[in-house]
Amino acid sequence: MQKDIVVLTGAGQLGMAIVRRMAYGKRIFVADWKIENAESISKTLVEAGFDATPFKTDISSRASILDLITAAGKEGEISMFVNAAGLSPSQSTKEHILAVDLYGTAVLLEEFGKVIKHGGSAVTISSQSGHRMPALTPEEDRLLATTPTEELLGLEILRPDKVRDTLHAYQMAKRCNVKRVMAEAVKWGAKGARVNSISPGIIITPLALDEINGPRGEFYRDMFAKSPAGRPGIADEVANVAELLLSERGAFITGADFLIDGGATAAYFYGELATKS
Repeated sequence: MQKDIVVLTGAGQLGMAIVRRMAYGKRIFVADWKIENAESISKTLVEAGFDATPFKTDISSRASILDLITAAGKEGEISMFVNAAGLSPSQSTKEHILAVDLYGTAVLLEEFGKVIKHGGSAVTISSQSGHRMPALTPEEDRLLATTPTEELLGLEILRPDKVRDTLHAYQMAKRCNVKRVMAEAVKWGAKGARVNSISPGIIITPLALDEINGPRGEFYRDMFAKSPAGRPGIADEVANVAELLLSERGAFITGADFLIDGGATAAYFYGELATKS
């Protein structure tokens, strides 16, 4: 008997917290570019009673994404997609961050939009960082939203000499994620499906700990200390919102982005963090 399929890209704590809420009774494909990560999360899920299969996927490769979709589609209809894959500013080069976080996410949204089941839903994890970057022009936003995927990395605003450093690359990627979700929501709607993004702040995960312990660690510690919440978040707090967006209770929500950062962005513009870079 075939089950509905849930695909998770990015085998980490955040993605696992979301699928634990939504994937009981379904089959989960856990995809990551490090198969050992996918195997570890799958093992944890299986030991908790879920039906999970690890799969090696490089989201910066369209061919690799299509291999994942083909494998998942053989087992049933893909009814839910959760993208929690990505690199932080401390984890790689600006070129690699753009290839994974920006291009890779755009390809995922495009390809899963072609196969998602009628009534299906998806969330992709963006970041508060995209909200803190200075506003782009309406034309630049339109280009990020609608440029054919294979032409994205050739945009003038994404040229290597225009992207200052890994943080700027990450911010541009996350701004693009939000804009692509808006544009893709129109296409997904034609299939009776929905897609939204979530922009978390500092959520305690291994990726966040890389940042907190990295070159900008003092900045991040200061950020959550001076935010209205006064602390970082945890993965289950993001899963609370994802549960709404992925379920029938979120049936009227699509093409939207949800900022979940304990008020850090508010403090960045209007509070104690306003003078911070």
